[in-house]
Amino acid sequence: MRPGAEDAGPARPMRICRVIARLNVGGPAVHIIQLTSGLDSQRFKQLVVTGVEGPGEASMLPLARARGVELEVIPELGREISPRDDVVALVKLYRLFRRWRPDVVETHTAKAGTLGRLAALLAGVPLRVHVFHGHVFHGYFSPRKTRMFLELERLLARASTRIIALGEVQRRELLAYHLGTADKVVAIPLGLELAPFLEAERHTGRLRRELGLAAPGEAAAAETPLVGIVGRLVPIKAHEVFLAAARDILASIPGAHFVVVGGGERRAELEALAAQPPLAGRFHFLGWRDRDDLVAVYADLDVLVMTSDNEGMPTVLIEGMAAGRAVVATDVGGVRSLVTDGETGRLVPPRAPQAVAQACLDVLRHPAQRRTLGSAARRAVYPRYDVATLLDTMSDFYLHLGRSVGPDVPQGLAPSRGAQRVHRPQGSSADATGDSPGAFNQGASTPLR
Repeated sequence: MRPGAEDAGPARPMRICRVIARLNVGGPAVHIIQLTSGLDSQRFKQLVVTGVEGPGEASMLPLARARGVELEVIPELGREISPRDDVVALVKLYRLFRRWRPDVVETHTAKAGTLGRLAALLAGVPLRVHVFHGHVFHGYFSPRKTRMFLELERLLARASTRIIALGEVQRRELLAYHLGTADKVVAIPLGLELAPFLEAERHTGRLRRELGLAAPGEAAAAETPLVGIVGRLVPIKAHEVFLAAARDILASIPGAHFVVVGGGERRAELEALAAQPPLAGRFHFLGWRDRDDLVAVYADLDVLVMTSDNEGMPTVLIEGMAAGRAVVATDVGGVRSLVTDGETGRLVPPRAPQAVAQACLDVLRHPAQRRTLGSAARRAVYPRYDVATLLDTMSDFYLHLGRSVGPDVPQGLAPSRGAQRVHRPQGSSADATGDSPGAFNQGASTPLR
């Protein structure tokens, strides 16, 4: 029996410690904050351990604190590899786990997944879970370094109780890389607060007025095509493909405008490229936007584009699809779990600006098709990718994970649903999706598909 288990009694909350390299603006940070703040605090005692953001990265620490997330910051736990800092971070994590005594250590992102799982193994944490928001086995490093990281992940997979993929496509990809076994790797979709995006139409015209594409008294200048891309301005997102596609779009529709939302290391470079003819005067770099502003951005886009070389489960596409936008995205990573080509959006090969441009032109030239794609996209992501669905699913996941270990790990209190402070819109249900919490049969290790 683990120390303190007898004193705690059978009804004590399950203790979950989540570890992430940094809470920079992006899908992993959003996922962790919403999950930690949304789960029932009477059933789960939770702690988030994070490093610090790199230069030029926007932080979501203020949002985490505003949501009441209990935080522990380890400055050495950053994204970059540093032998000295990594050893320090490993020792600090080990000491923290010994002091806090989690039942579950759940790691997010590659470096945190390495140090967090090693420290948890050394500290005797009974349940070790890693969440793949994406992976670094394509598009990030040289072949030699990629092979090294892949072998390391295979070793870490053996030390993991469960591995979570954010979709069935990603789950199959991880299994193809021999990262865990079929009963160890489960697919649990991402969950976001989608309610504001479902009402995006209420904000129609706001962005166009800001950009001077509509007069103050007008609802919108709908005749001006507006194409946008949202995300970190980093190499893996391949914004240069978006700029190249914009040239081809302008050759056919000279009046089109383009917006770039986000920040990062490539902003100055991309702004310089966009200042060259024929792009000059047609590009608008908006920086980071808070959620309310982002809803207004999606509301006025005719097409939302994603040109990434690699993705896990892109939150931008989920948000844009919930807002009813037509999307054009590269067919990489878990994107195919979201977008069915010709039904809920358009898929194009990576590094193919002409294909991106042609798909955008097809959508821009056919307003009825654009509306049909947008409506189908909204139905595809809601409620399947709503936060309330995620909270229900993860509550059951932890419950059955605890049962797989034995009586020393609490199995939660009464079997009520896990969400707190989350309103599920009338008529929605987690069981309405293919990722029902009921897929976790008591005592079974059947993957959730």
